Amino acid sequence: MERVMAVTTTREPPKRKMTYEEFLDWADEDTYAEWVDGEVIMVSPASRRHQKIVSFLATLLTSYAERHDLGEVLSAPFQMKLPHSGREPDVIFIAKEHLDRLRETFLDGPADLVVEVVSPESGVRDRGEKFYEYEMAGVPEYWLIDPTREMAEFYVLEGEHYRPVLAGRSGRYESRVVKGFWLDVEWLWQDPLPRVEEALIWIEGEDYVRYVQDIWRSAKGDER
Repeated sequence: MERVMAVTTTREPPKRKMTYEEFLDWADEDTYAEWVDGEVIMVSPASRRHQKIVSFLATLLTSYAERHDLGEVLSAPFQMKLPHSGREPDVIFIAKEHLDRLRETFLDGPADLVVEVVSPESGVRDRGEKFYEYEMAGVPEYWLIDPTREMAEFYVLEGEHYRPVLAGRSGRYESRVVKGFWLDVEWLWQDPLPRVEEALIWIEGEDYVRYVQDIWRSAKGDER
């Protein structure tokens, strides 16, 4: 995970440990930081490619989840509070049955799906500390997207540990958490990225086409 605003590199983190509540009071909406066992971890600026992939995945998942009433999708900066940390994953999905975990400024507990888009600076954390934090906290599904290497890794929680389901530059990944949703990994390396509407047509086929046609007819006042 990396962030886009320069303020992340200019604001000094507190020199003392603080509670999570103190951290939330200290970090305003323009501060991109994470909280780990009382320490504040500042997050580095993001690349354009990183932001485009995050936006594509967040928009695609949001459109699909809203259409099927599956839950809510949020993207950074939004905190996910775990037992010993407060992280800001690039994208999170919270299933409908777990929306009671949502607070105004953070998710109080694990998301059902976490997506991290890896940067050279964040790779060790995303594959190390965060991997084990998300695993121990019970995040059911974890995606690691590495644009530099053009490599995607998909993990699902089985018992107490993550099991890799798919890893590589290509392939089709079918989510275990977002029912009916799948992702063609090669979409992520395209420049430009696919349009979200095109991806939804590939995922849902004629059902999505009919859905769009119904919206168009409704907007025109045509009930046929």
